[in-house]
Amino acid sequence: MTIEDSEILRARILIVDDQEANVTLIEQMLLEAGYDRVSSTRNPTEVCAMHRKNRYDLILLDLQMPGMDGFEVMQALKTNDADGYLPVLVITAQPGHKLRALQSGARDFVSKPFDLVEVRTRIRNMLEVRLLYKELERYARLLEVRVDERTAELRESEARYRSLTELACDWYWEQDETGNFTKVSGPVLDMLGIRVGALAADARSVEEEGWDEAQRTALQESIAERRPFLDFVLNRRNLDGSKQKFQVSGEPMFNQSGRFIGYRGVGLEVTAK
Repeated sequence: MTIEDSEILRARILIVDDQEANVTLIEQMLLEAGYDRVSSTRNPTEVCAMHRKNRYDLILLDLQMPGMDGFEVMQALKTNDADGYLPVLVITAQPGHKLRALQSGARDFVSKPFDLVEVRTRIRNMLEVRLLYKELERYARLLEVRVDERTAELRESEARYRSLTELACDWYWEQDETGNFTKVSGPVLDMLGIRVGALAADARSVEEEGWDEAQRTALQESIAERRPFLDFVLNRRNLDGSKQKFQVSGEPMFNQSGRFIGYRGVGLEVTAK
């Protein structure tokens, strides 16, 4: 990812210095270098409001100013800078202030008296980093939107799939890798009184519920071996002596790494059919 020269020259820059001569010198240097969105103020109390309004890509900040020094300005900026990146290049004549300025949130510094070549270089480097940071933020937001859109599409697709499945069968089911039912839907479950986990019941409950034990055992073997099955027949004898016949189809599910995560399938009562 690279930043074009034209983008750097369009960056918003604010000069903050109580000395008019310094402001004029830096403004002239920037204009000669091709920067065309340069603002300035000699009043440090205006900086926060100006930054909220204009979202500067770089603030050239003098540390030694009456009324409100540069350290206080940086502290105030931290309270309203929503993007978490403080784009401040400090200007100081005091070598001892450099470390404190960096600890206060400044990204870089230049010393007085100015070396104009050094100032131009540091400004350009800072702007390139700042614009790259903004581009990454924009990309992250775009990616988040795309993920949300894709997630919504998948949920809608799943809802349509389940709706069609329920129209084409009497019930839909899913099991996890341990055999526990995680999703079961369909009116036949209420009609038959089948509980979640019924297909994984022990022999006693199989007998009590009227299911054919041999058929159920064969079905469990297919599931244990991770085999898909189509229209597997299950018979059931009710307490009143009536018989019911069902067809069950299912397939194993695997995650992206190929790990088995369970089964899903459909069921259909074919007694009357």
